[in-house]
Amino acid sequence: MMSLGANRAHHLRRCVQRVWGRGFSSLIVRNGTIVNADREFSGDVLIKDGKIAAVADRIDGDAEATVVDATGKYVIPGGIDPHVHLEMPFMGTTSVDDYMAGTRAALAGGTTTLIDFIIPRKGQDLVEAYDEWQARALGECCCDYSFHCGLTYWDETVPKGMDVLVNQKGISSFKMFMAYKGTLQLNDEESFKVLETAKKLGALTMVHAEGADAVEWGQKHVQDAGVLGPEGHYLSRPDEVEAEATHRMITFAAQVNQPLYVVHVQSVLAANEVARGRRKGAVVFGETLAAALGVDGRELYDPEYRHAAGYVMSPPLNPDPKTKVEFMQRL
Repeated sequence: MMSLGANRAHHLRRCVQRVWGRGFSSLIVRNGTIVNADREFSGDVLIKDGKIAAVADRIDGDAEATVVDATGKYVIPGGIDPHVHLEMPFMGTTSVDDYMAGTRAALAGGTTTLIDFIIPRKGQDLVEAYDEWQARALGECCCDYSFHCGLTYWDETVPKGMDVLVNQKGISSFKMFMAYKGTLQLNDEESFKVLETAKKLGALTMVHAEGADAVEWGQKHVQDAGVLGPEGHYLSRPDEVEAEATHRMITFAAQVNQPLYVVHVQSVLAANEVARGRRKGAVVFGETLAAALGVDGRELYDPEYRHAAGYVMSPPLNPDPKTKVEFMQRL
């Protein structure tokens, strides 16, 4: 876990001082409805020197503490967003949110920790890629952050780099891409090598599950049919493409006896594969996105191009409005 850069932390302390009119070393959040993993109750939270020091039904005895009345409000732990892409170079573009904007937005929504993705260029040394991503983030983040590391190629240097990242840099998770043929994709043999190496290191493996060959075929045939708008994105990679890849990687991970985290599950068919794997004893986790819980792929058919294009993502949002209801129930 990386903490705030010294300059940024100082800046945030100054912001807090302006809000309260003075600095403080302790803070009591009083009479809030505290929601923890084990229970929900009315109580107080004591914060000392920026850390939660106590959670109890009633906290007294600190005359110097600043008190915030949280009556009628929920007090919950800060959220952890395990999947963000900040300042990410991708296919000639860069994701719009830099580390300052992205982490400020996170804090505004109650998220206090982000986990970003290092995406090495093909052939780039993994430690060099780590240093590159860290240099972008350091001193620019308003909240805590950490990194996963994507693996975009395989050769004899990769397991050595994975070892350094785990044992010296604190990286504990590695992402494989079954999609993006010719750029980010690892083939099946390479994926087995990642699973075996991660197992030896005690690291988690993650996967973007879409079959690259099926996607490439679908894209060609959709384009040949003259469908060039945002709706073609979903048509080129139907639910079965995501489900097949999810099934395949769960099978590989179970063979190696290695935990697997399937990122951005977007279809019920893929979610079914995660559930099937868990029933059979595989250690597999499925992640979905806020977008899949709040909107659906019908937006891809909007006649306004810029609106429809804003809903393009991979795997695609499902046009069936019942998908987000199903996902909410599964959460």
